[in-house]
Amino acid sequence: MRHDMRLRAAARAIFDAVYPSDHWSPCRFDEAERFNTVHYRQAVGAKLQARAMLSADTAAQLELI
Repeated sequence: MRHDMRLRAAARAIFDAVYPSDHWSPCRFDEAERFNTVHYRQAVGAKLQARAMLSADTAAQLELI
């Protein structure tokens, strides 16, 4: 996923929102990505689901609200 910077940025935003850290650590997402943790895979999956919902018709977009 490193070649798709928009996908990576969105997955990082989801990861950081869902798994906040008490201590600031810029490597947290990078480590999860490197080790392909379940938390990382869930963040990527959430991003892909959101993209599918947002690119669908407007009725599907209302489901996100």
